[in-house]
Amino acid sequence: MTPDPSDVAAMRRAIALAADAGAAGEVPVGAVVVDGDGAIIGEGRNRREETHDPSAHAEVVAMREAAERSGSWNLDGCTLVVTLEPCVMCAGTLLQARISRLVFGAWDDKAGAAGSLYDVVRDRRLPYRAEVVGGVLEAETRAPLEEFFRARR
Repeated sequence: MTPDPSDVAAMRRAIALAADAGAAGEVPVGAVVVDGDGAIIGEGRNRREETHDPSAHAEVVAMREAAERSGSWNLDGCTLVVTLEPCVMCAGTLLQARISRLVFGAWDDKAGAAGSLYDVVRDRRLPYRAEVVGGVLEAETRAPLEEFFRARR
């Protein structure tokens, strides 16, 4: 399946944010929130080490910025684009924010909550679900993560 060009463009921005995270000594994950008109309204990169905040994952940082910029916690109609499949915390936050679509690059078979280990984002038992598009620019999003963790082993 060929990814949507607008998803690819947003993923390229998320990849740049992931590179910034890696340069700062963080796990190289980047995320953007795109509104219904295609404009990026929130950006984030991992900041846990920098802020000593366990919730400062790229997705949460991007959703916080998007909510602040839009003036609402309700991000219905928006797309979250992230370089790595979200964890359970980020998937739950995505649902609480009413994000309509999730687009991610690399699958995370150790902590992924959008189809790998869990599928929180599409769980029919929950009152809200999001569309999921995984594997967008997967090789480009996976390589910095593999390099980061290889250097730490």
